[in-house]
Amino acid sequence: MASILVVDDEMGIRELLNEILTDEGHTVYAAESAIQARTIREQMRPDLVLLDIWMPDVDGITLLKEWSKTGQLTMPVVMMSGHATIDTAVEATRIGALNFLEKPIALQKLLKTVAKALESSPKYVEPVEEKISHVAPASNSSPKASSTEPVSAVPEGEYISGIAKTYFDLPLREARDLFEKAYFEHQMIIMGGSMTKISEYTGLERTHLYRKLKALGIDTSRNKGEQ
Repeated sequence: MASILVVDDEMGIRELLNEILTDEGHTVYAAESAIQARTIREQMRPDLVLLDIWMPDVDGITLLKEWSKTGQLTMPVVMMSGHATIDTAVEATRIGALNFLEKPIALQKLLKTVAKALESSPKYVEPVEEKISHVAPASNSSPKASSTEPVSAVPEGEYISGIAKTYFDLPLREARDLFEKAYFEHQMIIMGGSMTKISEYTGLERTHLYRKLKALGIDTSRNKGEQ
């Protein structure tokens, strides 16, 4: 789960990338110009930027140089273009771009490039254990693993209070990731690790479910043999 800034003057490209990346579980911010991209970057640090080279007024290379000089190039940037020369791609890499995507952008190429870029993205590491230490693990009195009924690991009032004191104090992306990880880990406990039951209960297709659990850092290796 990552925050991705898409900078492109073509509405069709912005909408396409937004649809694909949102479907992958990422939060997408769109900018149609370098001016909008500057404003967004001043307000936040995205985990990744997909930056078009050829844009009116200020092009992507100029914006990349600007971020580099002002110390704002603290996230991986992947350049995009439908007609960039090798020299332009080399220059972008020299300035600090991580990779280059050629338009039209192929789906698998996009997903592979984004995944690789995010591996190099600095992460805000929070002491998760301390933040949710007041939420007790499921007790031995929980239903058997075959049960499909969700059971709260702690009293409802305490759980709501914990949420108010924990997730509401975090940025949206971090709060969502923490909640989803806790949610799916709880489901794996009460469902006995059954991907089939979790898929049916959450309404997520199995491939999407595996991908989401992997992104959240939840070990699914013990379920690989499950049919």
